Amino acid sequence: MAGPLDGVRILDLTTVVMGPYATQILADYGADVIKLEPPEGDVMRYNAPMRSRAMGHIFMNANRNKRSVVLDLKKDAGRAACLAVARGADVLVYNIRPQAMARLKLSYDEVRAVNPRLIYVGAFGYSQRGPYAARAAYDDLIQGAAGLPWLAKKAGAESPRYVPATLADRTVGLHVANAICAALYWREKSGRGQRVDVPMFESLLQTVLGEHLGGATYVPADGPPGYARMLAKERRPYETSDGYVCVLVYNDKQWRAFFELIGRPDLLSDPKYATQEARSRDFEGAYAMMAAEMKKRSTAEWIAAMEAADIPVQRMNSLDDVLADPHLAAIDYFHQVDHPSEGRIRVPAVPSEWSGSPPEYRRHAPRYGEHTREVLREAGLADNEIEAMIESGAARV
Repeated sequence: MAGPLDGVRILDLTTVVMGPYATQILADYGADVIKLEPPEGDVMRYNAPMRSRAMGHIFMNANRNKRSVVLDLKKDAGRAACLAVARGADVLVYNIRPQAMARLKLSYDEVRAVNPRLIYVGAFGYSQRGPYAARAAYDDLIQGAAGLPWLAKKAGAESPRYVPATLADRTVGLHVANAICAALYWREKSGRGQRVDVPMFESLLQTVLGEHLGGATYVPADGPPGYARMLAKERRPYETSDGYVCVLVYNDKQWRAFFELIGRPDLLSDPKYATQEARSRDFEGAYAMMAAEMKKRSTAEWIAAMEAADIPVQRMNSLDDVLADPHLAAIDYFHQVDHPSEGRIRVPAVPSEWSGSPPEYRRHAPRYGEHTREVLREAGLADNEIEAMIESGAARV
């Protein structure tokens, strides 16, 4: 079956992680994503480990279901070819600063002139309406701007540190994919294209401040910003007698069951623990009490006891544990496919499940310039024009 975005063509000028992750989601949904790379290729092609040069593991996991075209947009012929592809596209998405797009003569107005129905999506660091507009941005910088390293230190880390995942890139990548889908829907109703900006800083803040606006939610403020439960130093995997386990005792029923498990039903009448509101005013104390109790039994004992008492519990997995997880094996989460240059590879499944138009693995992550000739022919360029561009360096294969 065709995916839900079958028939949508996306011209993807993004590199690194945020943009490619967003467009991979759309490609998984069936869109024809044309990845337009610069002559040096997407920088993530070169992050080891890799089996073949320019096919690094992060690139492989953010660019499946796409076609690769290599153009030098600083050359007139490369820019003209880009506009020829844009003429037949539904969406153009980029993640350099708008000022750089303007220098390439690919601003919204210039691209709209060849395709008024185009949805022109910019994903970059900061809103263009503020003083940070021209700043460069990467995942680490945006995590810092949004306060995540500070929050880690506040919650008990020895020093500020970034979340050990590209959290900003991938969170904002979801915003980009959502915005594109919404803009496509609006165009179906209105018939009009538009420009959409998705700034990283402001988008990640929506995630962070959902909890951490705290007392600053109110005017005047009713306490400091920050969510006490998230910042409690014992909100972490609990140490057991032989390892660690993840437990969340949250509502009154679960706390009642926990107190029974530890042989302390009398704590139900302690005003510090008796109600959700009381516990929310001293998460630090409640979690510290739990941490002390959890050290008294083994991980296996706690998992069995918690499951029997209907208390949410999960073993703390390592990455190797994730790869061997029986649930993931049962649902075939990791597919194995044969890549034409990389051999047998493991591919995580699309996490959503569809009854009528399921996303699927249609194309391998493309080799550098693998589809340059194919896409330029589709855009109307003659073979002799394409070969001349390749000879001049305006296009690469």
